[in-house]
Amino acid sequence: MLGRFYPILVPSDARCSVRLGFALATCYPPPMITTPLAQCFEAGLALFYPRVCQICEIVRATPEQGLVCAKCWGGVRFIRAPFCERCGLPYEGDITTPFECSNCRDMELFFSSARSAVTAKGVTLEVIHRFKYNNALWFEPFLADLLMRAAVPALRTEKWDIIVPVPLHPTKEREREFNQATRIAVHLGRALNLPLNENLVRRVTPTRTQTLLTKKQRSENVRRAFAAAPGAKLSGERIVLVDDVLTTGATTSACARVLHELGAGEVCVWTVARGL
Repeated sequence: MLGRFYPILVPSDARCSVRLGFALATCYPPPMITTPLAQCFEAGLALFYPRVCQICEIVRATPEQGLVCAKCWGGVRFIRAPFCERCGLPYEGDITTPFECSNCRDMELFFSSARSAVTAKGVTLEVIHRFKYNNALWFEPFLADLLMRAAVPALRTEKWDIIVPVPLHPTKEREREFNQATRIAVHLGRALNLPLNENLVRRVTPTRTQTLLTKKQRSENVRRAFAAAPGAKLSGERIVLVDDVLTTGATTSACARVLHELGAGEVCVWTVARGL
């Protein structure tokens, strides 16, 4: 169903002294190493590449932890109420009634709700940037864990049908060698026992990065970025749209619009982090 395989590499960014020129695993997502030979190989590799946290580089951390230690985990800030009912933007104070923020009131949004697990600050923001732009794929379990801690309990309260990752343009995906939304979404789909479908929406315009754009520029940048995939069709399915970061909601809304045009009954959005 996924139809893709991605190499899982040992740490190879600027913080490591040597880069291995081969993949340790090619399964997507990587399986647990269970055979005696594989375990011996992994133990030998650990002699040259110690299992230390890739944030502080001091405390021990395992691949299953995404190579992030408990102390650095303490820098993660999960989003709690109060927050905007539509986009999930957190607010301070004792707000006890449902509300919609000014950002949502000023935009035409095609998703019913958007929620994020954590704020895009500190440790989380560093990990996301290194994961996306430095091929730091060992952070995948950490990011997937953040999303699932918040999303799984919330999504299990209702019936959802399909997980859809926000697609990258083919050019960007070739450059990056993977789609970060897909890698994270597959873990959520597995936890919820829902199928993941990458064949509904295509990214047809190679948009510039949204990072430094204003809200208006973000909306214009992605307005015609997505289109229905050839032959794609939906019949009232409820879709969970997954991405790594949500800021204004322009990208996910543009993608949700296409899903509605295909026949989706409802689209909600879940991301790992929320830009503030």
